[in-house]
Amino acid sequence: MAKQYGGRRSGCPLNASVEMLGDRWSLLIIRDMMLRGAKSYKEFLACSEGIATNILADRLRRLISYGIIITKPDPSDGRKVTYLLTRKGIDLAPVLTEMVLWASAHEETGNQALVTLMQKEKEKFLAAIRQRWEHSIRT
Repeated sequence: MAKQYGGRRSGCPLNASVEMLGDRWSLLIIRDMMLRGAKSYKEFLACSEGIATNILADRLRRLISYGIIITKPDPSDGRKVTYLLTRKGIDLAPVLTEMVLWASAHEETGNQALVTLMQKEKEKFLAAIRQRWEHSIRT
């Protein structure tokens, strides 16, 4: 049965989302790419949540396999790669924004300036994220 749905447990769209993104590290990597412009392994390791190197390597491989991110050779050092969101990846911006707004409405969270910006000017915020992404894939 799993072969029928691309190896997933079911054809449920929510299940597909959870199987691709259902751990915190994948979502935090995507957050760092969208909001902080992180592109390198070293930048992901510097996140405040403290991801372990083996977990980071695994999650980056998974995100690549799902077509959410891609790699490009680092222009300053050909031995390294940079990570970029694909169109599929950047399309998660509204989802992550809604998750931030939901959490801030129901839990005590930090970064209230970002939350306020998302609340008051959500479309402008999302347009800026998409514009930064478009610039990053052209360079």
